Amino acid sequence: MRDANARYVHDGDTVVIEGFTHLICFAAGHEIIRQKRRELVLCRLTPDLIVDQLIAAGCARKLVFSWAGNPGVGALHAFRRAVETKTPPLEIEEYSHFGMVARFSAGAAHLPFWPLRDYQGTDIPSVNPSIRQVTCPFTGESLAAVPALNPDVTIVHAQRADMEGNTQIWGLLGVQKEAAFASRHVIVVVEELVDTSIVRADPNRTLIPGMIVDAVVVEPWGAHPSYAQGHYDRDNEFYVAWEKISRDSAALANYLDEFVLGVEDRAAYLALQPGLTTRLAATPRVCAGVSYGY
Repeated sequence: MRDANARYVHDGDTVVIEGFTHLICFAAGHEIIRQKRRELVLCRLTPDLIVDQLIAAGCARKLVFSWAGNPGVGALHAFRRAVETKTPPLEIEEYSHFGMVARFSAGAAHLPFWPLRDYQGTDIPSVNPSIRQVTCPFTGESLAAVPALNPDVTIVHAQRADMEGNTQIWGLLGVQKEAAFASRHVIVVVEELVDTSIVRADPNRTLIPGMIVDAVVVEPWGAHPSYAQGHYDRDNEFYVAWEKISRDSAALANYLDEFVLGVEDRAAYLALQPGLTTRLAATPRVCAGVSYGY
């Protein structure tokens, strides 16, 4: 993790850490904080706790997003302080969920923009000049358009990959594929490194092909406190606890000092929380296989 971040994440970069509730790579975000990256443009459909931590650590200059909050609990208080009191200052660029999906899709397809009807009846375009109007050349109707998003680096957490970077995900998906294909560099963080024969035996689970992957990092429990289907559950207790921690900037700084800056790696992070892996370990529920014979 240290090597991958040092090589591909630089000050001023546009960085994506994707995953929709599921498979959010907190371990990568923590390493970015430890390496004291600055002036980052963070892009994410649903910035939650990891973005709150990156903002509090002073890593972010700008947030490009469609919804921000602590899922099921409330607000992100470091994010809110940054917007309301400029401590630290933070630029924001807001879209709808599909607006962000459209930006990644345009970037992945190497198109300059993506048209959509998503903003009819809303006032988001009035606060975001990047949302423009275009005329359909076939029907003449007016459509919204959003610009392509091509990050410097996208970080994706997954259940497994092989040495070539062929990455397999199952369970709840987000826009990992679109963000990866849109990005200049891709770091894949996995729970498990497997032989290529396993990937080829179940090819439909391969969401990201190795040809676009720059680095593979094996980091078990790297998504905690989010979850990895089949490996461990979501740590709901942590999300609830974050409400109190993040409301107090001093408490948040203490958390970062102890659990992020004060540890060398993910193993040391887990060692500070005895019993966590036992409490959240997934109960095996194996899906029956399919025949790819012909």
